[in-house]
Amino acid sequence: MLITATIIASIRKKLSSKGFSQIRYFSVTRPEKALENEQESEIEQPIHEDVFKSGQKLGSFKVGDSTFYLLIENFSKTGDLISLEKVFNQMKRERRVFIERNFILVFKAYGKAKKAENALDLFDKMWVEYQCRPSVRSFNSVINVTIQEGLFNRALEFYCSVIIRDRQILPNVLTYNLILKVLCRLGLIDRAIETFREMPVRKCTPDVFTYCTLMDGLCKEDRIDEAVCLLDEMQIDGCFPTAVTFNVLINGLCKKGDLARAANVVENMFLKGCVPNEATYNTLIHGLCLKGKLDKAVSLLDRMVRSKCVPNDVTYGTLINGLVKQGRAVDGAHMLVSMEEKGLKANQYVYSTLISGLFKEGKPEEALDMWKEMISKGCKPNTVLYSTLIDGLCREMKPDEAKNVLLEMDKTGCKPNAFIYSSLMKGFFNMGNSDKALAIWKEVASNDCVQNEVCYSVLIHGLCSVGKLEEARMFWEKMLSNGYTPDVVAYTSMIHGLCNDGFVEEGLKLFNEMLCASMLDRGCDPDLELPKSLK
Repeated sequence: MLITATIIASIRKKLSSKGFSQIRYFSVTRPEKALENEQESEIEQPIHEDVFKSGQKLGSFKVGDSTFYLLIENFSKTGDLISLEKVFNQMKRERRVFIERNFILVFKAYGKAKKAENALDLFDKMWVEYQCRPSVRSFNSVINVTIQEGLFNRALEFYCSVIIRDRQILPNVLTYNLILKVLCRLGLIDRAIETFREMPVRKCTPDVFTYCTLMDGLCKEDRIDEAVCLLDEMQIDGCFPTAVTFNVLINGLCKKGDLARAANVVENMFLKGCVPNEATYNTLIHGLCLKGKLDKAVSLLDRMVRSKCVPNDVTYGTLINGLVKQGRAVDGAHMLVSMEEKGLKANQYVYSTLISGLFKEGKPEEALDMWKEMISKGCKPNTVLYSTLIDGLCREMKPDEAKNVLLEMDKTGCKPNAFIYSSLMKGFFNMGNSDKALAIWKEVASNDCVQNEVCYSVLIHGLCSVGKLEEARMFWEKMLSNGYTPDVVAYTSMIHGLCNDGFVEEGLKLFNEMLCASMLDRGCDPDLELPKSLK
């Protein structure tokens, strides 16, 4: 640092004697200040070449190399990729020594900037252009950047090129953990198992993350038995599972509905001296709620508290959702009170679930009270909450009040979605006011909201219900021309409309089209509500 300061001071003195009153250089200690100055300047100020002039060579390094390294570190941290490129070009021109740490810092900077392809390109140039041989650390850094950007196929291609085909680098356990993650994300579980089995051949011992990654991949492919066997194998090989390891299995078993085996895994967890954490309890509670065993789920909450494991908003949110699904929205509201007594705040999802449940159970006053209570507690409504309230009011045959909520929504800057417009159209059709329903349809287009299959289905169903078959036909043709696939509601509505107006043959033709669409798995399976003329 003293050498660097001396060099910069001498440069400034030299330039001052030549008539330069100022020199712009990049501060090593405060790079953020340099960035602020650069943003304020209308013309880009290049790095002054005199900053990089050095003295005599000392071994394989030259005086001033540390300046370059510090610049690379600072520009990498601030994400100044343009300046990084300038520094690298300057170092290459002066034939400076590149060290691997320089590249790893730049790889991370590319990762933050979502430029994985730049990282891959720089890795290829490390040895050829910069005479710096990459190690497994560089490889792991690049493949991690590629994975974080979601380029799984590209990451697999990179691995095959460097590790398998060219054998440039000997992989370590982190390399295998990363590539196993890629293979599992791509659904290539058998290939992941093969890769896992080659680790001992490469003298690489799997760690707990290796096993967790592979077990999670197996569970997601519904290969639970193999995942359980892997847990046993893991312990035999002397790799002790953590709470995360057990949670992977418990989650897989709960999603499958095998709660008995999930409970056995929890017992095994205790035997191994591994204490269940919040994620363990949340997973079990979620599994019990999925199976409709709400009383056991609530009992597990009590056990969770007794075990000094603090429930979080996910725990209560899961229980409230389970209660609402069983038609126990009032119990869900009591659970909300208990949640708030613990100092936890409910989010928009919890309020949306409760308000929707109360409306569906025929308790509109309680639902509206819940809405007012939510506002008073400072929970700002989002699109989902507004859609819940609007749909609930339309169910209560109050579409005009729902329309007023839409106007209030617009004032808050919250943009309505297709579900909201569909609810309003349905509400006005149910009230027999097709003109207002069609006005809502026009409003959808004027607000740049996508008129999707659901919107068309609601419109066609409503028009057929009030006997406006010709208008329904017009929107049917428009739906098809816009590339939308009719759903079972649209098909059934048109078939009813055609048959009721005496167009039985046309209705039968449409019914056959529906059967063909059903065989192609387009979600158009016929229901039992077909016109008598077709039965």
